[in-house]
Amino acid sequence: MRAEEVQPFAPGPLAQPVPMPDFHQYQTQGGWTASRRALAQAEARTRFERDWQAAQAAETHRQQQLASYQREYQQWADAQLAEVRRHNAGVVAVTEGVRRRDPDSVVEHFSAVLYASTAWPEGFPRQVAAAYDSAARQLVLDWEFPAYSIVPETKSVRYMSGTDQYKENPRPVGQRRALYREVLAQCMLLVLHELFAADELGALESVALNGFVDGHDPTTGRPDHIFLATVMASRSSFRDLHLAQVDAGSCLTDALRGQLSARPDQLTSVRPGRRPQDVGNRVVAHGSDEDPDLYDMDPIAFENLVAGLFEAMGMQAVTTQRSNDGGVDVKALDPTPIRGGEIVVQVKRYRSTVPPTAVRDLYGTVQDAGANKGVLVTTSGFGPGSHTFANGKPLELISGPELVDLLHRHGLRGRLGESGRQAAPQPAPSGPDTALPDDYNVLGMSWTGSVALDVCALVCRGNRVLSDDHFVFFNNPQTPDGSVRALPATAPDKAAICVSFDGLPDEADRFVLVAAIDPEVNPDADLSGFTDARIRLLDPQLAELGQLEVSDGRPHETALVLGSFRRRPNGDWDFVLGGKGYAGGLEELVQDFGIEVE
Repeated sequence: MRAEEVQPFAPGPLAQPVPMPDFHQYQTQGGWTASRRALAQAEARTRFERDWQAAQAAETHRQQQLASYQREYQQWADAQLAEVRRHNAGVVAVTEGVRRRDPDSVVEHFSAVLYASTAWPEGFPRQVAAAYDSAARQLVLDWEFPAYSIVPETKSVRYMSGTDQYKENPRPVGQRRALYREVLAQCMLLVLHELFAADELGALESVALNGFVDGHDPTTGRPDHIFLATVMASRSSFRDLHLAQVDAGSCLTDALRGQLSARPDQLTSVRPGRRPQDVGNRVVAHGSDEDPDLYDMDPIAFENLVAGLFEAMGMQAVTTQRSNDGGVDVKALDPTPIRGGEIVVQVKRYRSTVPPTAVRDLYGTVQDAGANKGVLVTTSGFGPGSHTFANGKPLELISGPELVDLLHRHGLRGRLGESGRQAAPQPAPSGPDTALPDDYNVLGMSWTGSVALDVCALVCRGNRVLSDDHFVFFNNPQTPDGSVRALPATAPDKAAICVSFDGLPDEADRFVLVAAIDPEVNPDADLSGFTDARIRLLDPQLAELGQLEVSDGRPHETALVLGSFRRRPNGDWDFVLGGKGYAGGLEELVQDFGIEVE
């Protein structure tokens, strides 16, 4: 439940009435004659009446602004409260549904319990199909297991100083199989623990749980769920266990009388107990969308998918062995004359930004292998340091959204987590005809001179950018939340960036605009030709709202802070003129804002 609280109304300076002039302060004692004194008094009254009328007009304007601001605040506050109340109503509805033993509510609640758990290691799948038998108070569910590859083939790695090589010691097959069985048994116990621990309303008398992996039925060869464990556990029997002391496999098979595959590494299946479709109520499934989640995909399957993508693009591609691969996950051969050749591919299934060290390592691999090109494919993204290092080298960086787009264009499947369930990631706006939301403004940049510039933006707290992803430039066209995006400019502007000031992160208090020489177009130029620069503030329909003048460039400088919008305590944003220049270009400038460039 969320508290029904919103930020109080804070009008700031608008709360202060405009001071009215005092006639006594306009009295004059000057003049030696009565006529001169009368003239001075008449002039004083004229000044007073003029200032009084101006103050009255300013006060009227203030009251109008205050009333408008109050109406806007009230609309915003009402919307905030309505959203909180909708959320709370949903929580109450699910809670009441669980109390009534409503099957859909029970399944929704306990599915959320499993997905919200922080106990699962990253990379473990979370695919579940569930149904609830209200008469027996039994939750029946199928839960996905990690594949056998979750247990590493390598037991240890030792450095051999004599040969300057690393030697991998393989893990014995029996030990690997035993570890995998232990992992599966622990998964079963963890699911049961999470469910019974979250049953505050007593909806569960028992749980029927079946654990599966996605594989191929050995009898038919068709893709299917292979069940490796099953158990039907009552609340009372599970409550008597001391999980910190048990052997997971013995606890599952002996204490709870469940079944665990004797050879899960060979997909030797067990006969599952009660299945969700046997309950008779609607089966609710999560995580089983048509497009597989790249984050949850088996590592080997992910590499095979990338190799399949290169094959779909007309190349020959194979995955390498898991050991002694020299840092290469996929080898591809482009048969295209002149520009083709051998390509080495590294695959990084990351959720956070790929560090520049990975790009440097790939470059070393390309040189060692004598390849024509190196490609780094990831499910996340790259910071400016990586793009700066890759510039001018035979390297190509493919981010997660680009990977999904390539997969879909070549008839393959994949998505990036929950955000990819409904549709592939949408590109940034492609032109002035793109309809922007009403809360966006467009900042159009113009200047005289023929020098080619890159105009970039940084979302900052103080003098530090929030993250590499909050630096919008030519290789990162928008922030993760889409509150800042690069746009194609329309005349008379030469560059454009759109921003939703209300959509910027709460911790951000500065929005900085910078410009830098494009070294590919004007490698020897400086900012001496950057003059008569200005920023046009435009609404979403590109109607001009105002203009801001910025500093001219100076000789020997190749990057310049144009200015920054700074958040005031009342939530408004003021523009502060910049002017600091850098001789080291964009690289030196972004380092000043806390971005590491390798």
